[in-house]
Amino acid sequence: MEHINRFIHQLRFEDLPQQVVKQATDCLIDLLGVAAAGHDTKLAKIMEHFVSDQMAGQIPLLFSNKTASLSGASLFGASLIDSIDAHDGQVLTKGHVGVAILPPLLAVISDQLTEGKTLTGKELITCLVIGYEVATRAGIALHATALDYHTSGAWNSLGVAAVTARLHKLDAQKTREALGIAEFHGPRSQMMRCIDYPTMVKDGSGWGALAGISSSLLAQAGFTGAPGITMDAKTLSNSPEQSQIIEEIWQDLGQRWYIQEQYLKAYPVCRWAQPAVEAVREIQANHRLDYAQIKTIEIVSFHQAKRLHVTRPSTTEQAQYSLPFSVASALIDNEVSPESIAENAEGLFNPDRIALSDKVSISESDQYNGVFPAERWAHAIITLNNGQVFQSSGCIAKGNPENPLTNQEIKDKFFRLSQKQLKPEQQVALFDMSGNMAQLDTKQLAQFITLLIVT
Repeated sequence: MEHINRFIHQLRFEDLPQQVVKQATDCLIDLLGVAAAGHDTKLAKIMEHFVSDQMAGQIPLLFSNKTASLSGASLFGASLIDSIDAHDGQVLTKGHVGVAILPPLLAVISDQLTEGKTLTGKELITCLVIGYEVATRAGIALHATALDYHTSGAWNSLGVAAVTARLHKLDAQKTREALGIAEFHGPRSQMMRCIDYPTMVKDGSGWGALAGISSSLLAQAGFTGAPGITMDAKTLSNSPEQSQIIEEIWQDLGQRWYIQEQYLKAYPVCRWAQPAVEAVREIQANHRLDYAQIKTIEIVSFHQAKRLHVTRPSTTEQAQYSLPFSVASALIDNEVSPESIAENAEGLFNPDRIALSDKVSISESDQYNGVFPAERWAHAIITLNNGQVFQSSGCIAKGNPENPLTNQEIKDKFFRLSQKQLKPEQQVALFDMSGNMAQLDTKQLAQFITLLIVT
């Protein structure tokens, strides 16, 4: 635990490789665009009212004109990003990091700037990196030592606790307690239950952010927690094999940068559906099909993708976890957009989307199963009414480290997702300041925070 504590409290911006800073900046921009788009969801509207009413305080809510406590702002911000499902993720954790890290980080920075403390953009970037590094390792460790597959909130809460412990300048013992509390209270909810029955509980990241920030505040007040077994190999002395696993996961902290192994999503739907989206888009690009002439669409992928089986989603959440609906939208629009998963006549209730979704079948491949979760593959076979058959190559999702979104694609995604919630001048200022975050002084960082408020 000593080297983890040193990493949390002693890491400097100057210690970060240039490519790590670039990735952190890209993640920041991407998360802000997703957060802005999330305001169109029913989930976000419910949560905004809930935290401002039940968790009152003076911290501005992300892209809102309402306020709440530090805990409330963290819960809302992570739920907001999670609501649109276009945020970054990491394959070995089978989940998402930045969604929980960024909102508490922004909330605490806002609070400390209001109190007159000196913070710069370099500290924001450094804290963001710390959150990704700690949470990703905690997620890998949990999956390696637990029997069930838990939502991201079960482990990204530890990244939140680490970042807020640093900002609150907790000593080594209180930092240890904060991490232990976060792990103990993090929502160990079953991810596949939400996959099979998609609802607003989503990936648990809202509650992960709440657990993380609350744990830091509790530890600061003297509250104690059970040891974090996903971080401290010594706590598993009765299981030498698991203890060795934990030790190996954390030994390269500060050397291997997991933030560079995050993916950025091209579409606001479950990552498991996106290889199939790319597969049908490949066929469409090569053959310019009239989707009205399609008889059947067979998707061959891995088992977890097959679980995304809803064909006629009635809510945004169901659409985000529906491979058939994602594929249908991609064939109709050549993309999957927030508009296509909206609960209106152009989105979920569009008869063409429904009819095409009904034509999708999903099967699993032993080959694709064998490389999951490190790799996610799919191919598509489309049969037309006239009997013609078209098959794609094996496809992976766009935005992985091996096939990243370009700088222009990241920019286009930010402006496309944020255009409804933000004014054009606000979009430009946020994008420019985020891209130059490491150069912002205290005054400029405060100006950046004001851009996160919608009046």
